[in-house]
Amino acid sequence: MPYLTLSDASLAYGHVPLLDHASFQLDPGERVALIGRNGSGKSSLLRALAGQGALDDGVVWQQPGLHLGYVPQEPLFAPDMSVFEAVVAGMGEVSSLLAEYHAVAHEISASPERQVFLLDRLHHLQNALEMRQAWSFEAQAEQAIQRFSLDASARVGTLSGGQKKRLALAQALAVPPDVLLLDEPTNHLDIEAIEWLEDMLRASAVAMVFITHDRHFLDRVSTRIVELDRGRLQSFPGCFADYQAIKEKTLHDEASLNARFDKLLAQEEVWIRKGVEARRTRNEGRVRRLERLRRERAARRERQGCVELAIDAGKKSGRLVAELVDVSKSFGDQAVVRNFSCRLQRGDRIGIIGPNGAGKTTLLRLILGELAPDAGQVRLGTRLQIAYFDQFRMQLDEEAVLVDVISPGSDYVEIGNERKHVIGYLGDFLFAPERARSPVKSLSGGERNRLLLARLFARPANVLVLDEPTNDLDIETLELLEQLLQDYTGTLFLVSHDRAFLDNVVTQIIAPEGEGRWYESVGGYGDWLEYQKGRQRERQTMQRAGGAHRIVSAKHPATTAPASPESLAEKSSAGGRRKLGYKETRELDALPGRIAALEAEQKATMLRLEDPALYQAQPDEARRLSTRLAEIEEELMALLERWAFLES
Repeated sequence: MPYLTLSDASLAYGHVPLLDHASFQLDPGERVALIGRNGSGKSSLLRALAGQGALDDGVVWQQPGLHLGYVPQEPLFAPDMSVFEAVVAGMGEVSSLLAEYHAVAHEISASPERQVFLLDRLHHLQNALEMRQAWSFEAQAEQAIQRFSLDASARVGTLSGGQKKRLALAQALAVPPDVLLLDEPTNHLDIEAIEWLEDMLRASAVAMVFITHDRHFLDRVSTRIVELDRGRLQSFPGCFADYQAIKEKTLHDEASLNARFDKLLAQEEVWIRKGVEARRTRNEGRVRRLERLRRERAARRERQGCVELAIDAGKKSGRLVAELVDVSKSFGDQAVVRNFSCRLQRGDRIGIIGPNGAGKTTLLRLILGELAPDAGQVRLGTRLQIAYFDQFRMQLDEEAVLVDVISPGSDYVEIGNERKHVIGYLGDFLFAPERARSPVKSLSGGERNRLLLARLFARPANVLVLDEPTNDLDIETLELLEQLLQDYTGTLFLVSHDRAFLDNVVTQIIAPEGEGRWYESVGGYGDWLEYQKGRQRERQTMQRAGGAHRIVSAKHPATTAPASPESLAEKSSAGGRRKLGYKETRELDALPGRIAALEAEQKATMLRLEDPALYQAQPDEARRLSTRLAEIEEELMALLERWAFLES
């Protein structure tokens, strides 16, 4: 029996139909990803499934007694609520009792003069909760708060965007739902939190429908893809990679079918325009068919065009973009950057990753010279033209109209050697001419991101700084942006939690190690992950070696008198030191040559990986070389250990 069904649903905003007699069904155990372009109606559909939005026509059916959890794209909480109050707010009638019980219990220790009154109130609340068998609800709320690393007593108004998203997830999962509806659950979460959420959802038996543009998340979590395209819902079994292969063929077939239809319509239009000959034939059936073809052509909903992205890298900057030598920065007792050194050159594409609050923006501002370090030196290159994309969109004036945001005081923008009218330029970013005079406050999140990109690319820049540019962008625009950045000849700084985007764009990663220490690694996110695993294996090897050394030391305490040379010689002659066999002697002789060959290959591989052009021209080869580099390090370690053993 299905959990949810949507039957013959229709919904329109103005003249644009978002749902056109659409149908959908969610069965137990399914994890359905709802995808589509910005503005196609995904969030409206999710609200309708959650019972928080109305349809123009059609029916949403829920299984009787179904417990449903819903996390909107921008969760709304009263800023003066505590985290605990916000979590229990989704628990029905017991929520107010639990919230008050929690507040009174905390107030008792803080207000001794009111202790008698508060204890009496606490007793009353306790009885009320026992009558409703609600104590398990409190335990579940506290467990959810702990699971999402939140402070139960913190006020919602003091939380960051990522913490508010965690809070919304904690509220939805405090009482395990039968169905979970998630709208952009990865927005504002760092990579570690996203991966934790992926693992949790995969391990859960909860059925879910979620909207996301995170392709890595889609591939790991979804069991079915449902695309909302031009008002219709199409289902594709499997993960996102399976969907891409099927969708490409579907679009090709649709284009071929439309081309044949248009050719037939054109032929019939020529026939009817012959006038006398057409009337003389009195082929009324053919005339009726032409009228039907005209109606079908008028009713056809064309696929919306693609965003057209272009950027002018301007004049070349100097070869050196920035050099940091032993730079440190602290805020109070908190060291954000400690003794960090790096040299960044023209054409580098640097990804800066790390948990929320690690100091990514601070490090970026130090590199760009916007923030003075407490210690160390920062040297900037020459002829830098910097363009900045702000994840909070603070550069956008809510009351300004779109044309003034792009080109204040002028009707034209210049991209490279091309001069475009601002209305046409906005059209490249899928803003219709009638919306050119609309205020910024009327735009959705995805549209605001497109507008900020349009503003950013309307000016020449040889240094691009993109702080979370992927939030709210649809997958198609993300892929176009990736292609643009791959071809960009300037220097790029990218702060992002989108792992696929990082892998496809950057050539080196700067990541935190903790306690204000940062380090660089070559390649994209996947390469950094392999590097991390290699370092972890090295640490484990060293710990095991240290443990073995401690065991040996325990068996032979330091108080034991050292053996004399004579006794060692006797042990050796008595068989204490085994003589090498023929094969082992040959192996020992061959080891130096094998090690030298591996070291030469390691050096050559590292030189190739240091070339930024490799990642642009041959991304697959770059990934292969990064994997091979990790293998070489492991092989070298094994050969060196074997050599040391045979030598001893």
